[in-house]
Amino acid sequence: MPKMKTHSASKKRFRSTATGLIKRTKCNKNHILTKKNRKRKRNLRHGGYVSPTVQKTVASMLGNH
Repeated sequence: MPKMKTHSASKKRFRSTATGLIKRTKCNKNHILTKKNRKRKRNLRHGGYVSPTVQKTVASMLGNH
């Protein structure tokens, strides 16, 4: 049976930490930024972690079983 391929979109969006958590960037920071206030854009710079309910799914797409 062949190896499973890594999901290409996921490998561009997520990073795995040493402790096993999965880091992600926040959405809404790419375009139409003029109507968003400064505080909102500043808070979008900081990344976050994938929620525990989705963590197993994302890990399998990255190949981290």
